[in-house]
Amino acid sequence: MEKPTDQPERERIAQLGASCVCSNLRRAARATTNYYDSLLAQISDLRISQIIVLVILYLTGPQTINELAEKLDLDRTTLGRNLKPLAQQGLLTVAPGSDQRTRIVTLAAEGEQMLLRVLPFWEQAQAQMVAIIGQEQVPALLAQLSNVAARIRDA
Repeated sequence: MEKPTDQPERERIAQLGASCVCSNLRRAARATTNYYDSLLAQISDLRISQIIVLVILYLTGPQTINELAEKLDLDRTTLGRNLKPLAQQGLLTVAPGSDQRTRIVTLAAEGEQMLLRVLPFWEQAQAQMVAIIGQEQVPALLAQLSNVAARIRDA
């Protein structure tokens, strides 16, 4: 039997659940990730989140785990766990840095080759996603997402 206060609470919870920014962004991010991953699966077992790690190393060169974590907006521990399978596949190396707390992540030759192999499939996934979203809306969406991320970091 419902208490008299249950209905207003139910309505509040229902409204918050439907309009929750975090929940909606996560759902959209999962759908997008799954879409990219399904297309990339044609050539590799790497996920788009792993490809992005290779991209950063390809474009910037060796990075400390802290630098890489900052670029990816990940905590150091999560990134460390995510790097292990890439290192085990020989796509990157994680070596001691200048002190015992620092680790340097470097793209291996096999990682660069893998990145070049998946590039056409990534481009295909990107083109299809742009078509789904709408070419004219993509720049505004990317700008808004970057703005949100920056504001949250500064909050």
